[in-house]
Amino acid sequence: MSATVDVEDAYQDGNALAGPLAEIFAVDVTAAVGTCTGCKTVGPLAQLRVYSHAPGLVARCPSCDQVVLRLVRGTHEAWLDLRGTVSLRIPLPPEA
Repeated sequence: MSATVDVEDAYQDGNALAGPLAEIFAVDVTAAVGTCTGCKTVGPLAQLRVYSHAPGLVARCPSCDQVVLRLVRGTHEAWLDLRGTVSLRIPLPPEA
């Protein structure tokens, strides 16, 4: 008898966003601190639950499961939807 995995429960942590977001941003956005619109939990993107079984990536809040971020990459462009985020504080490197 083989074990089955519920696709809805199969997720990675927010570090799965590092490579795809690095193609868009010049800084590591997984260290950015966001606020969930659903439960107001504050934390780094690296703590989000990332699902990749849909077209693109869907990142959900680890506290309330609200969709915080969606990222879809096409051949020549990317779509980033942050409607589930109240704000996103992105750390920047020191100025030279």
